[in-house]
Amino acid sequence: MTDLLKTKLSRRAVLQAAAVGAVGVSPALRSVVYAQGSDKPEKEEVKIGFIPLTDCASVVMASVLGIDKKYGVKIIPTKEASWAGVRDKLVNGELDFAHVLYGLVYGVHMGTSGPKKDMAVLMTLNNNGQAITLSKKLADKGAVDGAGLAKLMAAEKREYTFAQTFPTGTHAMWLYYWLAANGINPMKDAKVITVPPPQMVANMRVGNMDGFCVGEPWGHRAIIDGIGVTAVTTQDIWKDHPEKVLGTSAEFVKKNPNTARAVTAAILEAGKWIDASLGNKQKMAETIADKSYVNTSVDAINQRILGRYQNGMGKTWDDQNYMKFYNDGAVNFPYLSDGMWFITQHKRWGLIKDHPDYLAIAKQINHIDVYKQAATATKTPVPKEPMRNSKLLDGVVWDGKDPKKYADSFKVHA
Repeated sequence: MTDLLKTKLSRRAVLQAAAVGAVGVSPALRSVVYAQGSDKPEKEEVKIGFIPLTDCASVVMASVLGIDKKYGVKIIPTKEASWAGVRDKLVNGELDFAHVLYGLVYGVHMGTSGPKKDMAVLMTLNNNGQAITLSKKLADKGAVDGAGLAKLMAAEKREYTFAQTFPTGTHAMWLYYWLAANGINPMKDAKVITVPPPQMVANMRVGNMDGFCVGEPWGHRAIIDGIGVTAVTTQDIWKDHPEKVLGTSAEFVKKNPNTARAVTAAILEAGKWIDASLGNKQKMAETIADKSYVNTSVDAINQRILGRYQNGMGKTWDDQNYMKFYNDGAVNFPYLSDGMWFITQHKRWGLIKDHPDYLAIAKQINHIDVYKQAATATKTPVPKEPMRNSKLLDGVVWDGKDPKKYADSFKVHA
């Protein structure tokens, strides 16, 4: 972008470009649109918290590749130790945004996971790419999948301990759903503890748990270290499930709508870059493996990010439903039905007592308007409907049409 072009671009031209969502505008011109006039980001330097997981990649790469500058903002990725820490810093404003668990945002908004505060989901960061790991000790006794685990637990009575990463978060819900689908009630038949993602492998190594659900690279790390096996991937629980989101407070979006849009657009474009080629995925893996980010070996990241899976028992396979950050725009739309699903599971497991207005809450939290603006700026396709149909591993279809009936339909519940 030259000074001459900046000079020639009048305020009227900027506003006209903004009015049509910058459709057809060159990237160079669009960066001026987002840095000038009424679309200028209110806050140009933003802190985005992240947990050391592979799916923080689009936040990190938006910063490392300088995509953020194109939209008039500077992203400062801030490494956090736990999801509880992310929650607290989002609530008190120490962080502007976060790479965060979908269910954590909903839990804060509804007051079921600590301090209550109106929250916002701006986009889905990724689909798929988590896993449930069982200890090698259990696997050696035949517990290599859900059926094997249920059989062992019935035969060898003791307290079985499983770990998730946050009580209302995605990993807790995948773990509970999978256990229940195999006839194991996570609230009655097992002990469930909360452990930060980077500490999962170390805790399993010393025998603190029989299994855990967490995002990559920690599932694969357990296999590399020879202490666990992959019993199921989360994409086998729900193909193309929503996972992490770009979260912030509703207050921040209200005060800084241009910043919210600019940051969403930058991260959306970074996700597009990651998914564009195998070479980009490899470069991403090499970048986020650094101690500043995930702090692990590149080989712990770059296999499953390419869909190359091993289960720790000699089986290898190519999984087409590996972690995706863009997938031609299919990943990122903040579907209302996705958000509502987490509320149905919070109700199922007794985290909330009564049925709330599921749709109204999802509409409050998921800022589809901001997402659509960012999608226009990045030429990302947007679905026609804010709901989608999803079939989970037990064959039950979730479409968001009758959340109360769905939440009450499960035989295994709290």
